[in-house]
Amino acid sequence: MKRIIITVCLVCGFTMLSHAQSQCGIENTAFKSGESLNYDLYFNWKFIWMKVGSATMDTRMTKFEGKDAWKSYLITRGNDRLDKYFMMRDTLLSYCNTDLSPLYFRKGAREGSRYYVDEIWYSYPNGHSKLRKHRIDADGEEHWKTSGYRACIYDMMSIFLRARNFDASKMKKGDIVPMPISDARNLSNSWLEFRGKENFKVSDTKEKFRCLVFSFYEWDDGDKKSRELIRFYVTDDQNHIPVRLDLFLSFGSAKAYLKNYKGVRSPMTAKIN
Repeated sequence: MKRIIITVCLVCGFTMLSHAQSQCGIENTAFKSGESLNYDLYFNWKFIWMKVGSATMDTRMTKFEGKDAWKSYLITRGNDRLDKYFMMRDTLLSYCNTDLSPLYFRKGAREGSRYYVDEIWYSYPNGHSKLRKHRIDADGEEHWKTSGYRACIYDMMSIFLRARNFDASKMKKGDIVPMPISDARNLSNSWLEFRGKENFKVSDTKEKFRCLVFSFYEWDDGDKKSRELIRFYVTDDQNHIPVRLDLFLSFGSAKAYLKNYKGVRSPMTAKIN
């Protein structure tokens, strides 16, 4: 009888874990292993848009702790022109389950004279989300913290992969999707708003795309109001590739334009000839 009870408990535990991960996951229909996206970065300096760097995002299927997982990384690099004013060297790394529920996140960032590291390990005990967080401040001081949540929690990378798999055909202009995002310090009250559809032409490559437009908002407790952080334009096809991102920073405005892409999963039917 004792052995039967233990077996039942184990089955229930695995069922709850699977349920938690399935709730936080989503079917991937947007990308495949080997996709690579490259961007040019621009910054508004005294009313002039200057090219100040590049960004690369790669996604592939690999292993994490012995299990199949999506590995995605984003590298941003400022050029010599930007370095004169503000050094930017960011590397973001994410591992997700095959259903895109997050497993691990790391951000190593050199921004100006500061360098810091954020890490998050995810687990799903008892149908909840558990985040083990680690931060190394610019002064080298380390901080550890563990937080539990009933809701699904994401990070800057896993939320991006998830958002690419939304079915926008069922969305109306003004629709809101809650998207709580955490770093190693705080959990942000954040959400996406669907802004409708627009055509966008990439000035450098002259390519034109039909796009879905979304805005990412975060609630500011200090000002007691929401603020738009990013507005992004994704192809209105199965790939949902971001072709333009408008970033509203505390020290100015920046933009990222798709330069080239390879290894996409589906035909680029959003491209306008």
